[in-house]
Amino acid sequence: MLRRIVLTATASVAALVAAVPAAGASPLPLALPLSLPFPLPLPAAAAPTSQATDRLTMTVSETGARTDGLYELECGPAGGTHPSAQAACDRLDQLAQDGKDPFAPVPEDQMCTQQMGGPQTAHITGTWQGQSVDAVFSRTDGCEISRWQTMEPVLPNTRS
Repeated sequence: MLRRIVLTATASVAALVAAVPAAGASPLPLALPLSLPFPLPLPAAAAPTSQATDRLTMTVSETGARTDGLYELECGPAGGTHPSAQAACDRLDQLAQDGKDPFAPVPEDQMCTQQMGGPQTAHITGTWQGQSVDAVFSRTDGCEISRWQTMEPVLPNTRS
């Protein structure tokens, strides 16, 4: 991309130099106005909007009767039907500040301990930090157990 910009700029300068007739050329270089409005204003469609509300829908199953179900979570401000909305939003904020994507799947080449953490599953969809989310969580091996625990209290604590 940078190479393309440099090549375009070089070609533009060459075209300008060739276009100025030598006999009528001014001995002084063409001056650019110094009062350009920087930064340039963005078009209305590209202008940043106020921070969007994060909205997640999660379906949790096989955790036991007290935590199974469908939950809505909204952050900014915290709300929805999630039983610990504020704590869940705080956890997501903490993960964002740490630069982590809590919804990323375990890499396929990741080595994981082969242990069963339980039959629990969760499916989360929605929007977080302006990005679409469609993530599935389980506790089928060590990596998935760790991933689940990283998301607590967004996901219910399943440890006894």
